[in-house]
Amino acid sequence: MSEVCYNAVGRRKKAIARVRLIPGEGNIVINKRELDNYFGLETLKTVVRQPMTLTETTGRFDVIVNVHGGGYTGQAGAIRHGIARALVKADEELKPAIKKAGFLTRDPRMKERKKYGLKAARRAPQFSKR
Repeated sequence: MSEVCYNAVGRRKKAIARVRLIPGEGNIVINKRELDNYFGLETLKTVVRQPMTLTETTGRFDVIVNVHGGGYTGQAGAIRHGIARALVKADEELKPAIKKAGFLTRDPRMKERKKYGLKAARRAPQFSKR
């Protein structure tokens, strides 16, 4: 196998995406399904394509993604993070533009844990005077 392949891992919330960049026509395959079949919302499709559109490498690479955990939004963010990291591995000159857009930074926001005495992370039981 002499074909060049760039691997990277992207994460957001509970979602983990393993991304492979292979020279090709610009196809994006997520869990053996096309991008349009995997994500229903157009906003999530654009989130996934953002690093490629920013660096104008849409037609240069095929993207193969294996993603698990989290919801659709978290998975889309994880894929974007992974694609951005793989693009930097492919071409180091793209790093300043990708970093400026904030695609290399892992989103630190996570679900807040439930606390004792409360019904959820911050939701208190209903108050009654009597």
